[in-house]
Amino acid sequence: MNPDLTRLHAYPFEKLAALKAGVEPPPLTPIALSIGEPKHQPPAFVLETLMTHLHTLSSYPLTKGQADLRQAVAEWLTWRFQLPAASLDPERHVLPVNGTREALFAFAQAVVERRPGARVAMPNPFYQIYEGAALLAGAECHYLDTPADHRFLPDFEAVPEAVWDACQLLYICSPGNPTGAVLDIPQLQRVIELADRHDFIIASDECYSEIYFDEAAPPPGLLQAAAAMGRTGYERCVVFHSLSKRSNLPGLRSGFVAGDAAVLKQFLLYRTYHGCSMAPPVQAASIAAWRDEGHVAENRALYRAKFEQVKAILDPVLPVELPDAGFYLWPQTPLDDQQFARELFARQHVTVLPRSFLSRDGAQGNPGRNRVRMALVAELDECIEAAHRIVACLHAL
Repeated sequence: MNPDLTRLHAYPFEKLAALKAGVEPPPLTPIALSIGEPKHQPPAFVLETLMTHLHTLSSYPLTKGQADLRQAVAEWLTWRFQLPAASLDPERHVLPVNGTREALFAFAQAVVERRPGARVAMPNPFYQIYEGAALLAGAECHYLDTPADHRFLPDFEAVPEAVWDACQLLYICSPGNPTGAVLDIPQLQRVIELADRHDFIIASDECYSEIYFDEAAPPPGLLQAAAAMGRTGYERCVVFHSLSKRSNLPGLRSGFVAGDAAVLKQFLLYRTYHGCSMAPPVQAASIAAWRDEGHVAENRALYRAKFEQVKAILDPVLPVELPDAGFYLWPQTPLDDQQFARELFARQHVTVLPRSFLSRDGAQGNPGRNRVRMALVAELDECIEAAHRIVACLHAL
C-alpha cells in the first residue's frame, strides 16, 4: 500500500460522527448545518438539457472536453472577471473537470515534484482535500493561520523565506471555506509576486465566488488580479470553479480548471492517464448553466434572505458577523466548539461542524478553536427553525 495513506487525518465528518456517538437527540426533525451541500432547486433548464442529451452516452468523451464547453467557460471567465478579450484561449487555458474536489486533489499529484523538503502551503482552517492532496503527493504541509484579527485571511508576509523557497504549490480559497473571507486584488497580486520570486504554482479555489451580498461588488479572482498586472499569460496562476454552489448542482460533478497554459498542458497529460472524462450529457448541461446568469442571481437572493433573518435571530445571544461571501456563518461559541456542537445536537437535534475539525494546531494553538461552521444551505424556513433552536440551546446552557 502507498505508505503516505497512513499520513491522512480523519475526515471532519468522521470526527463529527464520533462526537455525536452515544447521544440520543430529542424527537425533533433533524437539521444539518454541518455540510456545505446546496439544497436549493437546480435550474430546470439545466436538468432538461441533461435529459435531452442522454443519447450522447453512446460515445467516449475526450479528457479535455468538448470545444463548445471550453468556449462557454472562457466566455464566462472573461465576462465575470473582466479579463482582456481573447486573453483566454479555450484550447490552451481551460480544462473541464468532474467537480473541483477531484481536480484540487489531482492537481497536487501532477505538479508536486517528490523531493526531500517539498512543501505545499494552505490556509488554516482549510478544505481538507488540500492537505490530503499534499500528503499523498509526498509533500509536507505548511499551514497559514487565518485569525479573526487578520480578517480570517492568511498573513503571507509572516511566512519565513525558507518556507516559500521550499514551497511548490500554494492553495488559496477565496471566498474562504469556512470563513467566507475574500482576498482583494492587491493581496492576490502579492501572492503572484511571491510565486514569481520563489517559483511555486498558485491553485486558487474559487468555488464560492458566485455567492455574495452586493450585486455591484462580486469577489475578485486570481486571473483578474493577474490580468490587472498585465500578465495575460496567467503564468503560475490556476483557478478552480464549479457548478455545485453557483448553480445548485453538486451531483452533476461539473467544474473547470483555467489559467497557465503550460501547467494545464501537463495537468491534461496527467488526467489522460487518470481517466476522468466528463460525460457528454453533463457537458451539454454545463454549457447551458455557464451561459445563464439569471438563475445565479436568484440563488444569491435566496441566500441573502437567509443570512438576514438568521443573523437577526442569533445576534442577541450569539453575535455573528456576515462573511464577505459564501454561505457559511462562522460564530464564536460561548464554550468549547466541540462541546457546543455536542450540546446543540443533544438538546435540539441540530448539527453544526466544530471549527477545530477543520484546522491543525500551530504555534498559537488551533486557530479553529471555539468557533463552529453553520452552512445556511437548507430552505429559509428550516434555517429559521435552526436559528430558534440554537437560541433555545444557548438559553439552557
